Amino acid sequence: MSIKKISNSTEDIKALQAIAKQTFTETFGSQNTAEDLAKFLSEEYDFDKLKAEVENPESFYYFYYFEDELAGYLKLNVGAAQTESDYPEALEIQRIYVLQKYQGKRIGLAMMQQALAVAKKLKKPQVWLGVWENNLKAQAFYQKSGFKKVGSHDFILGDDKQTDYILLKTL
Repeated sequence: MSIKKISNSTEDIKALQAIAKQTFTETFGSQNTAEDLAKFLSEEYDFDKLKAEVENPESFYYFYYFEDELAGYLKLNVGAAQTESDYPEALEIQRIYVLQKYQGKRIGLAMMQQALAVAKKLKKPQVWLGVWENNLKAQAFYQKSGFKKVGSHDFILGDDKQTDYILLKTL
């Protein structure tokens, strides 16, 4: 397995856009309407939006490769780049996605280790994330990694208001 920090090159942004859409669809497509999914994907994974996120100095994007094939990606945020302001001194894991065909190969674990290492390097006392209330597999992974549920917030997918649990880990 190898890790690469995502650059703002057109090639990297297009690859990010493709894997982001694919992993999100694999993970949540069967549990949401096609219309809500299409709206979310077009808004959240717009090329220019992703490029701006990659260029934000308070966000960190990484590609993960398994046997030289792109297998997943990780997005971390600090400061004003975080999606919530409740933990201003913490690091947020906003996106941690692995393609289905590479799940079970410890890539998610490597991503979590990377996130915790970045948090420690930046001297962040806590790491937090949001996870969909119906994504039990991810919740189990985060709980096994030492995260505890501390609240919830709304997550808008297309026109559907859903609930994400807020999970927190103190380092």
